Amino acid sequence: MPLKPREHHPHTAAQASAMILAAGRGERMRPLTDQTPKPLLQVRGKPLMQWPMEGLVRGGFEHILINTAWLGERIHGHYGASVPLAGSGMAHLRYSDEEQDFGYALETAGGISRALPQLAEVFWVVAGDVFVPEFQFETQAAEQFSASGQLAHIWLVPNPPHNPLGDFGLSHEGLALNVPKTPTTQPLFTFSTIALYRRAFFDTPYCDIVPGNPQGTAAPLAPLLRAAMDRGQVGATLYTGPWTDVGTPERLAQLNTV
Repeated sequence: MPLKPREHHPHTAAQASAMILAAGRGERMRPLTDQTPKPLLQVRGKPLMQWPMEGLVRGGFEHILINTAWLGERIHGHYGASVPLAGSGMAHLRYSDEEQDFGYALETAGGISRALPQLAEVFWVVAGDVFVPEFQFETQAAEQFSASGQLAHIWLVPNPPHNPLGDFGLSHEGLALNVPKTPTTQPLFTFSTIALYRRAFFDTPYCDIVPGNPQGTAAPLAPLLRAAMDRGQVGATLYTGPWTDVGTPERLAQLNTV
């Protein structure tokens, strides 16, 4: 049963301190995603996207923006504008509906750029299809990042079987490294999708999309991250807690057998 949303309009003026990515089609999850958006698929008794939502609210980041596309109205209908999360608190939600606005999903960088006018100066981003139940979205981490002057801080995880080559390196100084995926002595790790960003990261010279993305430009995030890494502008932390990219029905089933 969907949670009963409770409208709470006085909070809609606050900028969102976090964004949950929920616009993907979930092709590899079909037929499960033919009628249900992947972030609403049930994991251990609650929608997949609700796990990071609860973590954000517990950490004090209750103003959350959700970008949607495929079956986005189902997500909005399930949660509404404000919803109580048991054991966490009240989540105040807003939506960026890319399907409604443009007829297609804008990919990660395009979607964040579209939402940028509604986001705070520093904000969290996490994909709505990763299961990371023990991750702590800490105010201290956001404050340290804000004071660092860096443009992004990402959390890496040990490489899962479906991504054995990893994505990025990690320096002893805590910087993310743009390392080619060729044989190398530099260990690479997988990007968890969890990150803190500064609004300036989605501006020149890294991103040439106008804030608000009125043209509906679809653009991936990785090229922006790699360019900023080459300038030493991306910090990183290795996270070793439970983490699953719920990209196949088999991974979903495995999570639900525990």
